Amino acid sequence: MIKIDLTNVLKKRNMTSKELAERIGITEANLSILRSGKAKAIRFSTLNAICKVLNCLPGDFITYEEGDLYEE
Repeated sequence: MIKIDLTNVLKKRNMTSKELAERIGITEANLSILRSGKAKAIRFSTLNAICKVLNCLPGDFITYEEGDLYEE
């Protein structure tokens, strides 16, 4: 299962979710869905914008864990 964890990257950059959402051009609600793990997909343009704004790589906040996406 793919996991998204932006919390630590945001803390290191002293940035709020609200500020990130504004800077990458998505709603706070959509960023919240992404952060909570409830998102079904992410656009490459959004992924690119997150990496650009946070000056990081996707692997800094995206991880893979064994398990089925639909088990929960």
